[in-house]
Amino acid sequence: MATLGMIGLGRMGGNMAERLRRGGHTIVGYDRAAELRDVDSLEALVAALPSPRVVWVMVPAGEPTYQTVESLGDLLAEGDVVVDGGNSRYTDDQKHAEALAGKGIGFVDCGVSGGIWGLTEGYALMVGGAPANVAKVQPFFDVLKPEGKSGFVHAGDVGAGHFAKMVHNGIEYGLMQAYSEGWELMEATPLITNVRDVVASWQEGTVIRSWLLDLMVRALDEDEHLDKLRGYAEDSGEGRWTIQAAIDHAVPLPAITASLFARFASRQDDSPSMKMVAALRNQFGGHAITAVSSQKGVDAPGADVAPPPV
Repeated sequence: MATLGMIGLGRMGGNMAERLRRGGHTIVGYDRAAELRDVDSLEALVAALPSPRVVWVMVPAGEPTYQTVESLGDLLAEGDVVVDGGNSRYTDDQKHAEALAGKGIGFVDCGVSGGIWGLTEGYALMVGGAPANVAKVQPFFDVLKPEGKSGFVHAGDVGAGHFAKMVHNGIEYGLMQAYSEGWELMEATPLITNVRDVVASWQEGTVIRSWLLDLMVRALDEDEHLDKLRGYAEDSGEGRWTIQAAIDHAVPLPAITASLFARFASRQDDSPSMKMVAALRNQFGGHAITAVSSQKGVDAPGADVAPPPV
């Protein structure tokens, strides 16, 4: 068994560290939260690792990752390897690899999927980097991935792992949107009296069965009509990057693009564009409009609808 340095012990990083420990590896963890960490500094983490060192970074993408990788570049030695397992953009990976290569330090990017279930079920790992560097991390990959299943791919050179994870998340956006729209349609019709059971019936024998569908049933078991939730969905950024990559490569992604825009729409309590649609329908066709009443939060139909121009 081997020793790994883990930076970032939050929801994902903490569970990954625990799975690695259960698999027999020694983990030296560092986090800004004192109650989570094993050592008090990056310097202490690096000093605790045998050579060649492998340090796994699980911090937010962007500036936190840049700062961490830059600090490790000053602390590690030739032959060591840095793994970025966060949700970084693949173009950032190439910059990190170039900066570290000048010091003889290897870099591996790893797209990780598995969420809160990864501790027990294992993580799907999409990896990019030179074969020699990936080999140094392989003992940890073997424990993190699902037992007895593949769940691991060396996708290509640096950046390939996060590019694959980016596309994975883009597909996830589209799947969730399709499931959600189907659920909404069934909720809207009086013909179906038990939407939850219809969804559950799709879990076996259908071509749309999936883990996401299983989670959909789980969500409906907890709140059958989702009355406790607000229809608001954030995006992690990877959906946007997927669409940008599609533009760069001239690849059409209509379903994934629409699913991202649907999330944007979910954040609008009162859509500005729909206001203009209503105004235009009134102007050219005399269609009824809904005006905001003087009573806050209450809408009332417009009383005077102007006729269309002749």
